[in-house]
Amino acid sequence: MRDAIARFVHDGDTVVIEGFTHLICFAAGHEIIRQGRRDLTLCRLTPDLIYDQMIAAGCARKLVFSWAGNPGVGSLHAFRRAVEGKGGPPLEIEEYSHFGMVARFAAGAARLPFWPMRNYMGTDLPAANPRIRHVTCPYTGAALATVPALNPDVTIIHAQRADALGNTQLWGLVGVQKEAAFASAHVIVVVEELVEEAVIRSDPNRTAVPAMIVDAVVVEPWGAHPSYAQGYYDRDNDFYVAWEAISRDPDALERYLDDCVRGVSDRAAYLEKHPGLTARLKAAARFCSGVNYGF
Repeated sequence: MRDAIARFVHDGDTVVIEGFTHLICFAAGHEIIRQGRRDLTLCRLTPDLIYDQMIAAGCARKLVFSWAGNPGVGSLHAFRRAVEGKGGPPLEIEEYSHFGMVARFAAGAARLPFWPMRNYMGTDLPAANPRIRHVTCPYTGAALATVPALNPDVTIIHAQRADALGNTQLWGLVGVQKEAAFASAHVIVVVEELVEEAVIRSDPNRTAVPAMIVDAVVVEPWGAHPSYAQGYYDRDNDFYVAWEAISRDPDALERYLDDCVRGVSDRAAYLEKHPGLTARLKAAARFCSGVNYGF
């Protein structure tokens, strides 16, 4: 992880750490904090705790997003303080709807300049975000909203497994990891497990990200904690609840970063700070039926 972040994440970059509740790579965010990256534009549909931590650590200049919060609990208080300019220059924000962000990644992945859509009609988001514009459909004459393509400098995704070439498979709740990866200049894949190429080839439909667009593969078990990796470990709901009090108190948040992020060298050391975590959250086995790919 240290080498991948050092090589592909630089000050001033546009960085995506995707994952919709599931497979959010906290380990990569923590390494970015440890390496002291600054002036990043952070993009994601639903920035939650990891972006709250990165904002508190001073990594971010701007946030591009569609919803921000602590899922099921409340607000992101470091994010709010940053937007309000408490403690430093105000954090820039650029807001879209969920599908607006999906459309931006889709346009970026397709190497199109923009993506047309209907879902901004009747909302005030275009007034708040001048990058949302309108065109006239050449076929129907209807007015359509548009959003610009998003092509990050680097996208980091977490997945269950990959081979050494970078062919990456994931399952369970899937967000826009595939689109974000294809839209990006560089892709870092972080996985729970490195498997042989034969395992990937035996179940090809699970390959969301192919090796040809992957720059680095990092094997980091438990790298998505406190989010979850389907089939490997469960979501740490207690952590999300506890974050409410930590995030509200700047001093408590700084102590957390010093103790559990800056104060550890890697993910293994992070896990040592949370004794009993792996036993508590380890997923029970529940396998799907097999698929016959023969012909």
